[in-house]
Amino acid sequence: MKSKDIIRGFAFTLIMFFSLQNIAAAWTNDLRSLFIDNKSIIYALNIRSFGAIDLNGDDIIETDAGDTSGSFINAIPRLKELTKLGINTIYLLPVTKTGKLKAMGTAGSLYALDSFDKINPQLDDRTNPASVEQEAKMFIDEAHRLGLRVIVDIPSCGSYDMSLERPDLFIKDKNGNAVVPADWTDVRLFKVYEENGKLNRTLVESYKVMIKMLQDLGVDGVRADVAAIKPYEFWKEIIDYARMKDQQFLFIAEACPVWINPIKQWGDYTSVQKLLEAGFDGYYGDWAGFSDFTKAKDISKRLKSDIKISKHFNNQKTTMSSFATHDQQSVIVRGGIPLWEMITWLNITLPVNAYFLDGYVTGDSYIYRYENKKAQRSTTDDDYYFVHRGKFDIFNFSRRPEGDYKELKDKFVKAMKFKYWAKDILINGKFVELSTNNQSVYAYGRKNGDDAVIVIINLNKERDSQANVYIRNLRDTSFVSPVKMGIAPIVKRGKMQVNLKPYETQVYLLNKVNF
Repeated sequence: MKSKDIIRGFAFTLIMFFSLQNIAAAWTNDLRSLFIDNKSIIYALNIRSFGAIDLNGDDIIETDAGDTSGSFINAIPRLKELTKLGINTIYLLPVTKTGKLKAMGTAGSLYALDSFDKINPQLDDRTNPASVEQEAKMFIDEAHRLGLRVIVDIPSCGSYDMSLERPDLFIKDKNGNAVVPADWTDVRLFKVYEENGKLNRTLVESYKVMIKMLQDLGVDGVRADVAAIKPYEFWKEIIDYARMKDQQFLFIAEACPVWINPIKQWGDYTSVQKLLEAGFDGYYGDWAGFSDFTKAKDISKRLKSDIKISKHFNNQKTTMSSFATHDQQSVIVRGGIPLWEMITWLNITLPVNAYFLDGYVTGDSYIYRYENKKAQRSTTDDDYYFVHRGKFDIFNFSRRPEGDYKELKDKFVKAMKFKYWAKDILINGKFVELSTNNQSVYAYGRKNGDDAVIVIINLNKERDSQANVYIRNLRDTSFVSPVKMGIAPIVKRGKMQVNLKPYETQVYLLNKVNF
């Protein structure tokens, strides 16, 4: 390292350290309340790629060729970009150390947990003398200064490396080998229960260590990966432990009422209801297969299920949108710009916490030039650039997520501005499904007082759809203001006649109507 880099890095560290001390001390976590009220607008990102610089445009980050890998430090200047988009919560994909043996990809999967108490050294800025933990604290403090809450993803399984170092934490098969859960070949399944039927105390205490580390850094909540493969009593103890320090510390379960058990041979699958009873504040809505929905009843069924669960818990539990997560193919790959617009507006207007993945705003296809090619060099025992086609890369040192559809950013910002402008309707307003005479057209309203927002979508991705949307007390003279519209509707007493292109979304502001 050059001496001028050391001096520059040290000066930057001192400035950041002293300027953020008062901010950190003054920050008050409100994330749990924000989430329960469906006010979170969540942006998921991978620190390993968020601030990366890819000089030659080959999509892979090679530091010996002059590229810059993502770090907490070079992520800091980009935080203002998120506030300008209307984001109020950032969700970091796992930041813990990753495994290197039997790995997937040249950097190792973010979900191959290799330490409960160490931040991934790959996220360190090597020109900065601060430790990676100190750099993580700087990043979180700056996020707080800008009004951004911070969620961190905690993995559900351990790396193969960890299974060799700490075998007491893992389930063994009949041959004495640590169990590979489902098809997750780079991780091994934790042993939650001892042979006597009691919780594995070593595992419980290890998770507490991870929670303490994150809380000490200033993190405001966690998303628990595949939460359902651990039982009620495990999560009850972990959540109670976290809440002793911070009652506003958020817990989101990666779980859904209709998902099936991926480890049924080795353990039970905890229901969403039991996870919520254990203290989780929310879970994933069942939107993973949204692009396969073709009928309004497909959406209605899932929304009614989530609303029923929320009511059971006196509306103190809710969902996080999951129309487009890192586990799914890019929205652009699945349905192009029309599907992108639909998912954007559903995030903004449904009674859920909105969720957007890094790269979504500009329509990233997550198709990388190096996809599954042999690598010249690797930090793991995998010498291929492993990726899932069209999915966000969590396995390699990748370029910054960014798509080619720059015009989408303006569309996104306009939609977000509407969400803030109409917040009294979209946050406090009641949600009501509206009847239509076309099974491919789904419509709903959000109403507060005299004002209402109406959303109408065409689930047919190949054909135009015409439909009547029935709205009580709608009159020919009713005030109908288009927010997002193609062909203008015909307004008649009690109904709106609409014409929708494939995957088209229409949004209207109405006054003095009843649902």
